Amino acid sequence: MKGNVIVGQSGGPTSAINSSLAGVYRTAIDRGAKKVYGMRHGIQGLLEEKYIDLSEHIRNELDEELLKRTPAAYLGSCRYKLPEIHENPEIFEKIFGILDKLEIECFIYIGGNDSMDTIKKLSDYAIVKGYTTKFIGVPKTIDNDLALTDHTPGYGSAAKYIGTSTKEIIRDSNALEYGKGLVTVIEIMGRNAGWLTGAAALSKGEDCEGPDLIYLPELAFDVEKFVEKVKGLLEKKQSVVVAVSEGIRLADGRYVCELTDGVDYVDAFGHKQLSGTANYLACRIANELGCKARGIELSTLQRAASHLVSRIDIIEAYQVGGAAVKAADEGDTGEMVILERISDDPYQCTTSLRNVHKVSNVEKVVPRKWINEDGDYVTEEFLNYVKPLIQGDVPPIMVDGIPRHLYHNDKW
Repeated sequence: MKGNVIVGQSGGPTSAINSSLAGVYRTAIDRGAKKVYGMRHGIQGLLEEKYIDLSEHIRNELDEELLKRTPAAYLGSCRYKLPEIHENPEIFEKIFGILDKLEIECFIYIGGNDSMDTIKKLSDYAIVKGYTTKFIGVPKTIDNDLALTDHTPGYGSAAKYIGTSTKEIIRDSNALEYGKGLVTVIEIMGRNAGWLTGAAALSKGEDCEGPDLIYLPELAFDVEKFVEKVKGLLEKKQSVVVAVSEGIRLADGRYVCELTDGVDYVDAFGHKQLSGTANYLACRIANELGCKARGIELSTLQRAASHLVSRIDIIEAYQVGGAAVKAADEGDTGEMVILERISDDPYQCTTSLRNVHKVSNVEKVVPRKWINEDGDYVTEEFLNYVKPLIQGDVPPIMVDGIPRHLYHNDKW
């Protein structure tokens, strides 16, 4: 590698995303990159020429280990949508002017569907205009909805947290007793894909019965039928725990949370901010059945719980970061690194590349056969898929009883 590398992070953070950043940095240095720059807040920050020299922040092996254990996007993230090339070529000229000034040989972008759209547009522009910079995408999303890859780094740790938290909520609910019973509705992230919500079933085992019902956004949701099912369960038991995706929709296409006043903000990619599903359903249950009901939103805790990451997840996040640099160094561009599962038992996975045009703006959803016939739980096949991804632990580096993270000054 003769030039410099620049890396950015985009979209919703995860507890494993910085392990990919560490993999990019270490592999680039080992392959001879002169400098490894980090974009501050992704492509949006790059357009404002906000970037740092990562060698000033990752100074030794301890810093690398702390970075792997630090949640959220260390470099800062964004949700910036690049225009189509023909709509605003000036933006692309500005980006490539900055890349030329920094002598960038390799541009690495860590993110999900929308981030791969950025890689697609930049690599297409480079090819059309004759720029030699290589553009490679690194998968990241707790939603696990990127196409062509078996799974995405970040998902395994989020699934582990959801399974653990669901189990703890069930234990807490079972300890309480109310005259007409208690219903707990857990709201889990997932706009159109139910990979995260399905992970609530990981709580089920010899010491826990798991949630009573699980609803994924892949199937239409019927509020009246839901209330009737909960009513039937309350006739048999004191405590009912339900896991629902934030993105569950009615048959007419409306999000359940749109039955409240909880959907106002829309981002640059047209995504509505989803919130309030659990509280709406809990209120509906309480009003119609007269029992105590509560809604719990796991919210950003799902993607920020670095104290409970999966070792497999952290290792694979590091690997895909390194694989991206290797691919660019060997001449590939317009590609995304993917994970290919070789076997479940023993679990084995390797990296490969796929053309980013086949990945960007395509969502991978939970197969219908992995959801039970009634549409209110996941199957054993789903659990067999996810269980290998949550194995192992990465103990935090504790200081004064609290996990230590890699710290930076926001004024950089």
